[in-house]
Amino acid sequence: MTSESGIGARAFFREFLANPRYVASAVPSSRALAALMVRELPARGPIVELGPGSGVFTHAMLERGVDEADLHLVERHPDFARRLTISFPRATVHHGDAGRLPALFGHMRIEAMVSGLPLLSLPRATTYRILEGAFRLLVPGGSIIQFTYGPKAPVPPKMLKRLNLKADFVGATLLNLPPARVYRIRRADEG
Repeated sequence: MTSESGIGARAFFREFLANPRYVASAVPSSRALAALMVRELPARGPIVELGPGSGVFTHAMLERGVDEADLHLVERHPDFARRLTISFPRATVHHGDAGRLPALFGHMRIEAMVSGLPLLSLPRATTYRILEGAFRLLVPGGSIIQFTYGPKAPVPPKMLKRLNLKADFVGATLLNLPPARVYRIRRADEG
């Protein structure tokens, strides 16, 4: 069995077993979760995807009409990055760490971000660096779409407050293993 991007379920499962802190689940995200993740994205980019893994969300963005050339995929795992480069040749694949977004993108202004990162299992300092760096790059009104397997927003309230952010519930799907909830993280003073 392979996902739309050609990364097999077995390979995905092996990566989960090898490093569960950085691979959110033992199986790739479902099409139902992917559709929920991309439904509020702008049609134009640049759009950054953090931790695209097997490319399920990437594929959903393309189905929604986002131009592949507007996509920037940030993947730290070398095998996933290589496969994403082959599967999405017009997208820009950045083999690197999402905790170093300003170093990866410089002064580029980003319209939106989609995150497949397992924020709940990352150290809080790492989550803070990712969010702080992301909002340095996002245009006014830009946001991060983030999923979680937990019952509430994947960013602690104190961290949101410290970064002047808020997390709005977008929706949930039971058609994912495990079931997932989606949040839109944005600047607190932007509506």
